[in-house]
Amino acid sequence: MTKSVVIIGAGLGGLSTALRLSYKGYKVTVVEKQPTPGGRLNILKQDGFTFDIGPSFFSMGYEFKELFESIGEPIPFELNELDPLYTVNIAGSDRVFKIYKDLAKLAEEFRGLEDDFEAKAKKYLLGAKEIFHDTEYRIIKKNFNSILHFLASMATVPVKHLPKMFRTFWQELERHFDSEEVKIIFSLVAFFLGATPFNTPSVYNLLNYTELQHDGYWNVKGGMYKIVEGILGLLDKKGVQIKLNTEIVRVEQSNGSVKTVISSTGERFDADLFVVNADAAWFRGKFLSRAKYTPEKLDKLEWTLAPFTIYLGVKGKINGIQHHNYFLGNNFRAYADTIFRSSVAPEKPYYYVNVASKSNPESAPEGCENLFILCPVPDLRVKPDWSDADKLVDEILEDLGQRVGYDIKNNILTKVVYTPNEWEKMFNLYRGSGLGLAHGLNQIGAFRPSNKDEKLNNLYYVGASTTPGTGLPIVVIGSKLITERIENEHSAV
Repeated sequence: MTKSVVIIGAGLGGLSTALRLSYKGYKVTVVEKQPTPGGRLNILKQDGFTFDIGPSFFSMGYEFKELFESIGEPIPFELNELDPLYTVNIAGSDRVFKIYKDLAKLAEEFRGLEDDFEAKAKKYLLGAKEIFHDTEYRIIKKNFNSILHFLASMATVPVKHLPKMFRTFWQELERHFDSEEVKIIFSLVAFFLGATPFNTPSVYNLLNYTELQHDGYWNVKGGMYKIVEGILGLLDKKGVQIKLNTEIVRVEQSNGSVKTVISSTGERFDADLFVVNADAAWFRGKFLSRAKYTPEKLDKLEWTLAPFTIYLGVKGKINGIQHHNYFLGNNFRAYADTIFRSSVAPEKPYYYVNVASKSNPESAPEGCENLFILCPVPDLRVKPDWSDADKLVDEILEDLGQRVGYDIKNNILTKVVYTPNEWEKMFNLYRGSGLGLAHGLNQIGAFRPSNKDEKLNNLYYVGASTTPGTGLPIVVIGSKLITERIENEHSAV
C-alpha cells in the first residue's frame, strides 16, 4: 500500500518536500494555517499593487533547477539574474555604490577608497571559494545521525580552514581590505541574514563567494510568488491535497510514532509519515513538550533578527532608486553592536528597499511604484512592545525620501506595516525571529535541531531552524535531505 505523508506547513521547505515525495510515489497532504501557501515566500495584494511579503531575491539559483530536474519537470518560472546585484547608499557619502559580479567594474566603484581592490578581492574570494566547495558536500548537503557523525565529517574538511572558525566575518575582512566602505558592503550578506559580522564566524565569507563569483543573485520574472505558483501547479498534477486555513494544534503519538495531528476545528489528519515545516525547535517544545526546547531554553539560544516590514504603493516614478537597494547610516559598528539588545526602535535605522516595479511593471498601476522595505530589528525577547511602530515608519520614509530625492510620504496610495508581532503570529516565528536559529558554530550541522525527530520514528523536519539552515536555496537542499532520509527509512510502498 502507498505510504501517506502529512506535511505541516506550506512554506518553501514543505512545498519542495511535497513535490519530491509526490513524484516518488508517496500520497501527500499539506496542511497550512494561512489562507495562502508559501510561508514567508508569500504575496500581498492591495489597491492594485502586488508585493512579495518576504524574500525578494536569492543566491544559488541552480538549487531550484536541481529540484525540478530531480522530478523530470522543466522549471515552471523564469529566473532573472541581477546585474548589478544591488546598490548601497551610505549616509554622508556622495556615492551610491553599485555592486557587480564583474570585479573590474566593482573596482571602479571603489576607486580612490581601496587601492588594488581587484587583486585583493580575488585573493579574498579564492579563500571563500575554497571553503564553500570544501564544505558543500561534507557539511551542507549531508544528513548527520549524531554529533559524532557530524564531527567526523568536519574532520575531513581541510585543516587550512581551521583558523576561520576562530575569526569573525569582520576580522576576516580586515585581513584583506582597508576601506571601511568595502568591509561594510561585503558584510551586508551577514547583516541582512539576521546576524552581524562582528559575531558571525568568518567561514561565512563563503556567502561573498556565492554572491560575487559563484552564482550571483536571482529573482523571478513576475514576482517571487511565481515560485510557489509553479510548485502548486505540479503538486496539483500529482493529486496532492493542500488544506488551507487549517492550523494544527495537537499531535497524538503512540509507541514511538506520530499517529495523527489535529486542527483547531477538530479535523484529524492520519498518515504513515509526518513532516513539519514549522520552526523545528519551537515545534518540539510546544507540541512535543521536550524539556530541551522549553521557552526558557529557547530564549537562551541565538536567534536571527526580526523583520520590520513596510509595503508601500507610491504615486509617481522614483528615478533615484534601483530594484534592490541598501540604505545604511554612518555608524555601522555601533549600530551592529546595539541592534540585538535595544529595547527601543533603532535610531537612524539601516534598511533594505526592493522596488519590484522597476523589473516587474505589472506589480504596480501605471505611473506608480511598489516599495517593499525591510528593517532588521531586535526580536520580541528584547523588544516585545511595538506601539512605537509608526515612529520607525516615519523615520524610514523621511530618510528614504531625502536620499532618493522624492516626496514619498505625500505620495503614498496604500500602506501595510508588519511588526515582529505580526510576523510571529502569521508564520509561528519564535519571538518574531525572521530566519529562525542563527548560525553560530554551536548551532550548525548536528548542533542544530535535527531533521529527523530524536524520539518519534516517523516524524521529520524541514525549514530554516533545522539542517542545513536558513535561506531559500538552503531550505530547498533541506527538502532533498529529508526526502533521502524518508526513502531510506520508509519506502513509498
